[in-house]
Amino acid sequence: MLEKCKTAQERWGGVDKLIDRWLAERQVLVDHYTALRDRTDPAISTRQYLNNFCSALLDYVSAGHFSVYEQLVRGAEEAGDERALDLMAQVMPRIETITQFAVIFNDYYGAQNTRVLKEDVMHSRLLKMGGLLLERFELEDCLIEVLHNAYRSNHCVTETME
Repeated sequence: MLEKCKTAQERWGGVDKLIDRWLAERQVLVDHYTALRDRTDPAISTRQYLNNFCSALLDYVSAGHFSVYEQLVRGAEEAGDERALDLMAQVMPRIETITQFAVIFNDYYGAQNTRVLKEDVMHSRLLKMGGLLLERFELEDCLIEVLHNAYRSNHCVTETME
């Protein structure tokens, strides 16, 4: 998961400040996921690892839904890119499903939770969350690529015409 996140930053970093911030949040999320999964520092409790991960998880999915996706749609509309809009319509239901799992995970394990942790169940759910995040990152990278190419094509045409 870490390598795919770094690759996205290398490919799309610098394209747009909003996307840059979002990819940085993705890296923070991946770091907290890895720390929770591996828990190598005995000075940090499982609860603190969970709180850190859940906080990063909600920050990341919220940024996607409340700013990044809106900007991607707006960019596709401005570029008149029906292919990008169609892709967005196809991909968003799956992203929504993954978001719902993330919210449920947070509700169950986040800072407001006082339940006793069942280690094996939490670990299983965390691994599932990791797989879903990887899928989401791939879908988002596809959206970014399509929208970036539409923007670049539209921008190059405009520059050529001037």
